[in-house]
Amino acid sequence: MKTIGLIGGMSWESSLEYYRIINETTKAKLGGLHSAKIVMVSVDFADIEALQNQERWDEAATAMVVAAQQLERASADCVVLCTNTMHKLAEAIAANISIPFLHIADATAARIQHAGLQTVGLLGTRFTMEEDFYRGRLVKKHRLTVNVPEAGDRATIHRIIYDELCLGIIKLDSKAAVLAIIERLVQGGAEGIILGCTEIELLISPDACDIPLFPTSRVHAETAVEWALA
Repeated sequence: MKTIGLIGGMSWESSLEYYRIINETTKAKLGGLHSAKIVMVSVDFADIEALQNQERWDEAATAMVVAAQQLERASADCVVLCTNTMHKLAEAIAANISIPFLHIADATAARIQHAGLQTVGLLGTRFTMEEDFYRGRLVKKHRLTVNVPEAGDRATIHRIIYDELCLGIIKLDSKAAVLAIIERLVQGGAEGIILGCTEIELLISPDACDIPLFPTSRVHAETAVEWALA
């Protein structure tokens, strides 16, 4: 098995899920006492969140590149960035390492296409929902139709992610609010929903809706195992 390199800590709650899912998937595929070969660099999310809010993306990119290069020096065979939002910096990271960068949007698109769907709703931070780095990749590279919630709903989701989920806080009223947003996306034509923030999966389970949900951290983690075992 190849060694999977993880950039974690954004937040550590979701990074923990990556570690768990990667090892559970490895055990399911190989059996016995097998576990995954993993190297992780975990950053301080308080530092990264401040850079996000202050639009200091060049400095954030430097931090991500440094982390990826640390993984490469530690003999990782690939880099997995354990967050959707920071894929805004995916090109900068990939350009500064010589090992593969496994993009979360590509892994998610493959699952959506395997399910035979074309139109999906996208939930995530305001960066993920409103900017082109994620939605644009799904549309331009994978030819998907991607809808996002209206402005008020986007603000609600962003607040829940940063003020609650990234702090490990799970609230039933927030779950109800997100499910209502999902229902509005479905009414607008979405055939499936991308849970495009790794923390959202802590709030919304895969069986919470009648339509397909695509939990990106799980999809990304499972794809990393498939790559490592190929």
